[in-house]
Amino acid sequence: MTVPAHSNQPDRIIVGITGATGIIYAVRALDVLRTLGIETHLIITKPAELTLAYETDMTKREVTDRADHVWPINDVGAPLSSGSFLTRGMLIAPCSMRCVGEIANGISASLLPRAADVTLKERRTLVLMVREEPLNLIHLRNMVTVTEAGGTILPPVPAFYSRPKTIDDLVDQSVGRALDQFGIHVDMFPRWDDALRHNVARGKDAEVAEALEEE
Repeated sequence: MTVPAHSNQPDRIIVGITGATGIIYAVRALDVLRTLGIETHLIITKPAELTLAYETDMTKREVTDRADHVWPINDVGAPLSSGSFLTRGMLIAPCSMRCVGEIANGISASLLPRAADVTLKERRTLVLMVREEPLNLIHLRNMVTVTEAGGTILPPVPAFYSRPKTIDDLVDQSVGRALDQFGIHVDMFPRWDDALRHNVARGKDAEVAEALEEE
């Protein structure tokens, strides 16, 4: 049998949605990934469906239609449950502390934590946009465990140096930073650089502006 010297790896990302608040992060990520032509595989939990109804006027169909493929949460035999199914990695947005606990302890009772477990064992990128406050010691220890296993804990903490004017601005910044972790750099939010730094300082205290000009 002849083995090709090079093969094309499909450009795919798994997107998981749990019941934590912040489902808009997943919706925005799916929209951006579709625009970029990156194939998405979506898993949405039952609690996430409740959160969708609480937080938005969208139907489940309006969310799932944004993905290229949608997998039932209990389909543990889906392609996503195998490391031989090639992907860039997995984004869970938002990620509940229950989900973090399952991943940290290797509990693969449904497809979402199983796909995350596979992502870690294959040394692929796993990004958890965790949503909870305040955090107890169990939460913190589980997040440390996931980090030590190779995952990235990325809570959607907004940045205000760019003077966001809408909720969409805040969402775009967090989603953009999450996609950065996969090597996907999209100009969907202002990135901190000298131009932005000086623009922010413009019109402020003269001494501050002068100090920046001297640097």
